Amino acid sequence: MGAITKAFNLILSNNPTLNEIIFTTLKMALISSALSLLIGAPAGLILAYKDFKGKKAVLVILRTLMGLPPVVVGIVLYVLFSGTGIFGRLNLIFTVELMIIAQVVLIAPIVAGMTETAAKQPCMMMKETAKGLKMKGGKVFLLSLSESRYQLVAVYLFAFARAISEVGAVQIVGGNILHKTRVMTTTIALNYNTGQFTYAVALGIILLILTFAINLIAALIQFSASRAQRRRRGNENNG
Repeated sequence: MGAITKAFNLILSNNPTLNEIIFTTLKMALISSALSLLIGAPAGLILAYKDFKGKKAVLVILRTLMGLPPVVVGIVLYVLFSGTGIFGRLNLIFTVELMIIAQVVLIAPIVAGMTETAAKQPCMMMKETAKGLKMKGGKVFLLSLSESRYQLVAVYLFAFARAISEVGAVQIVGGNILHKTRVMTTTIALNYNTGQFTYAVALGIILLILTFAINLIAALIQFSASRAQRRRRGNENNG
């Protein structure tokens, strides 16, 4: 109970440092999960509805990339973007931008794989319809996107949860610098390592509250869209 009380006291205290950490966390998670969806979802949809030579090999590679260890990704990006790395001139090391890049490298393959799995059945169902209507590739893609939109909401929620809870790669490329790259997960790890367990638990509770709030908003949007679709279908049947 003490940790819960402390968590709510921290939220209500309007602490500038805490607010800054929360803002950085949300910025990193929202941008990286959105970019991962924009990159991974189209790739997953194409794999779901399109048959091509070497598809099985691509899926094997994708499944492998879905299991990339965060620490390995962090080290590779650190080497590439450090002062002696090939991208060192970009000066992205220990920045939120590089933290977002690390998140995208980790999450985009997961989004692609989950999208391919979730969209496979809807895409197979609409394949014959698209073939009968002689629809071209672009229209087939848009149709598959429309048929899988609710699955994509679930995929995005997972991507966001993955992004907001990441610590390994983020800490390596971001450096956990106060007022610059410190986020909720790295702050929790820091407080745990320094023996401030109650504070770490309190921050963890705040992280759970933020995740729950985002998921609740997305669930309400999904429910509203689903209800509107059922209403339209009912009107069409009555008409």
